[in-house]
Amino acid sequence: MLYRGMDRAQLDAAYNNSAAVKNYDAIKADWHTRSVRVRQSRRGHFDLAYGDAPRQRLDLFLADNPRAPTFMFIHGGYWQRNDKEDHAFLAEGLLPHGINLAVVEYTLAPDAHLDHIVGEIRRAIAWLAEHLSDLGADPARLYVGGHSAGGHLTASAMSFGFDAVKGGLAISGLYDLEPIRLNYLNVKLGLDTEGARRNSPILCFPLAAAPLVVAYGSAELPELCRQSVDYANGWLQRGLPGRLLAVDGADHFTILESLADPNGVLTRELVKMVAT
Repeated sequence: MLYRGMDRAQLDAAYNNSAAVKNYDAIKADWHTRSVRVRQSRRGHFDLAYGDAPRQRLDLFLADNPRAPTFMFIHGGYWQRNDKEDHAFLAEGLLPHGINLAVVEYTLAPDAHLDHIVGEIRRAIAWLAEHLSDLGADPARLYVGGHSAGGHLTASAMSFGFDAVKGGLAISGLYDLEPIRLNYLNVKLGLDTEGARRNSPILCFPLAAAPLVVAYGSAELPELCRQSVDYANGWLQRGLPGRLLAVDGADHFTILESLADPNGVLTRELVKMVAT
């Protein structure tokens, strides 16, 4: 047994979200179609470079009054796939509430080690904090969130101690990377024992932080649910501000509909966060 009573095949299956969700391809195709429509119809700044590498880019979609809070979203794909362009559909939920959306891209494994990817997210936050005012937004109200691998990177960002980050929304994230080191995902990630420990947010809680909502779908794979529950409990036990939020009936991918919907559970949670 490699981890929590699972052998390699069981551990691979425990983290294979695309195989667990039967209509995964249709969901991804729908994200793409809606994102194309948003990119064509909404004003903003595209392909802003926050660094010199090809994927160190972000898109900023502006609300009607851009002098508003900005939500920086980090896409998932277990650190080795996906692009920012196919996540523009999230603007459908946020812009009607007067929240700007910045969708961040980062270098993927195996071209970058996880330490490097975490560093890129830190750089993106610093870049936005410095340049939001130039782009017409309010630099004093920057919030960070992400899905799956982006949930991990969100939790890592909460440990940076940047005054610019006013709150976080980690969605279906990975917080203990030991099972990742032991399963199929590590073929490209190349994590060793120390690298997994160093990049596991559950082992690196900050002493102080802005509020963090840890969200997951009740219909996700058990290991994904457990990771969120364990991390949120550890966060709250240390007296850090935030809460655990289970999105009823959502799987690993449909959970993003609750952020893309202006009346969705996660949208309402973010609206509440930026109002405090």
